[in-house]
Amino acid sequence: MAPPPLNVTSRYLPEGTRKVYWVPTIAVQASPTRAELNAGIDLSAEIFDVTGFSVTSNSIEVPDLSSRFTAKIPGLIVADDSALVIYASQNSNDVRTVLPRDTAGFVAMLWEGDVAGQKMDIFPVKIAATSILTPIGAPARINVAITITKVPSQNVVIPP
Repeated sequence: MAPPPLNVTSRYLPEGTRKVYWVPTIAVQASPTRAELNAGIDLSAEIFDVTGFSVTSNSIEVPDLSSRFTAKIPGLIVADDSALVIYASQNSNDVRTVLPRDTAGFVAMLWEGDVAGQKMDIFPVKIAATSILTPIGAPARINVAITITKVPSQNVVIPP
């Protein structure tokens, strides 16, 4: 008998669905409240691009004398360098007023939108820099460099 197939997915385009919230404080990172999320700022409509916000584990080789094969085990957990590229405002009233360098808080990635009962990831972060990007012939943007400061909480249930 063959194994059962993976659940059929409801495929989607992230644009228009995904939400990214800046949340200043969360008491219990693995289970934020609706009030805590609502006290944040929805950055989604101003985001041009997102990089990073993923967690991986390095591999460690574990050779032994009984075999020529070298096995591997999971090693240290690391977070990718992360950034949000956000549109700049001609009057300077943009993300720089909310997230100056060294601001600490949380980035909530609501991958499939803000839908109670679905999953999100919570990243404890500190803003490393906010740098103006200077492309010619393109909208002005700000690169918000972000360091992930502690282990993120992944697959957290979005509260009602």
